[in-house]
Amino acid sequence: MPSYSYRAVDPSGCVIEGNLEANSVHALETQLRQADIELLRCAERSSRRFGIKGGVKRKDLIGFCYHMEQMTRAGLPILEALADLRDSVDNPLFKEVIGNLISAVEVGKTLSQALAEYPQVFDDVFVSLIAVGEESGELPDVLLKLTESLKWQDELIAKAKTVIIYPAFVGVVVLGVMLFMMLYVVPQMVEFIREMGEDLPLHTRALIGFSNFLINHWWWAVPMPFVLLLAIRLQARRDDAFRLVVDGWKLKAWYIGPVLSKIVLSRFASYFALCYGAGLDVISSLKISENIAGNAVIRKGIQQISAGIADGNSLSDSIEATNLFPALVTRMVKMGESTGALDNALLNVSYFYDREVNESIDRLKAMIEPAMTVVLGAIMGWIMLSVLGPIYETISSIGI
Repeated sequence: MPSYSYRAVDPSGCVIEGNLEANSVHALETQLRQADIELLRCAERSSRRFGIKGGVKRKDLIGFCYHMEQMTRAGLPILEALADLRDSVDNPLFKEVIGNLISAVEVGKTLSQALAEYPQVFDDVFVSLIAVGEESGELPDVLLKLTESLKWQDELIAKAKTVIIYPAFVGVVVLGVMLFMMLYVVPQMVEFIREMGEDLPLHTRALIGFSNFLINHWWWAVPMPFVLLLAIRLQARRDDAFRLVVDGWKLKAWYIGPVLSKIVLSRFASYFALCYGAGLDVISSLKISENIAGNAVIRKGIQQISAGIADGNSLSDSIEATNLFPALVTRMVKMGESTGALDNALLNVSYFYDREVNESIDRLKAMIEPAMTVVLGAIMGWIMLSVLGPIYETISSIGI
């Protein structure tokens, strides 16, 4: 939908400038007239929305939710709260988005309808929860829950990055050292070893063969793992069945898989509890949570839960049938259903997974360093044993 910058006049004679999306100039004029605003002139704007997500960070959304929660709880109208936020935002792209939200609200749209025009910034969960808050009159509480959820996501991503960055850095160093040894050091040592005329052991012949392979085929052997991973990723995007298989591999990967599974289930449980606590029904909460699962296997399990509830089964029985959740989670949900406090039970499930994720990441961080040390030591040990072993054998035979 095109976006227009316009100049108009309100009933009091004040000139108003803003930005608004409309199918045509006539549609724009109609929207403004419905708000008793007369259009003076307008111009279609070049679209910058496609690159806007990269410029709006999670901390900007946290600030948005926190500010709007404080202002609406204090009783300020939405327009005044947005205008005050626009003046205090440093991010120019986000300032532009907020300015467009103000223009949309001025012509009669609700906040959720205005947010829905920027799916690159405000996802379906965000918009749906704001809409529920507007309908129920509990918008400040919904904004508070969104603030807490976004903060939790930010902390979780920060922890995940600390786990990924260190092994990635060490892995690059190990790969660089190995390539240097194989392409430069080992070939020079091989000539010396062969001149000694001794029979080479199997591990030395394997090292020489691997070194020769890299020397002759490095131009495709080195980038091959990265190309293969990229090809798998692209194929998974195009083929749903293949993506289901790949996501299943991710969840079954040694040690990393269970941690990833807990992170995905934690995200699902948090959003499910957030949506249900905001006033959405179970089916709608599951549908929204399904879209942010981020894993095809988990998404399929959530769809099975929704289908089970649609067939008349309870939430706890439907969850148990998927075999995705531990028995403790099923018992907590069943207890919530029997006592009529399902919202509290879902919050307990969210807390349970938050704790499990934090503990799993801490254990993984403690395990990565010694594991990488062992890998690097094994590679260096293989090279040193293969190169120095024949030399030592030769020196020993000369000494005898």
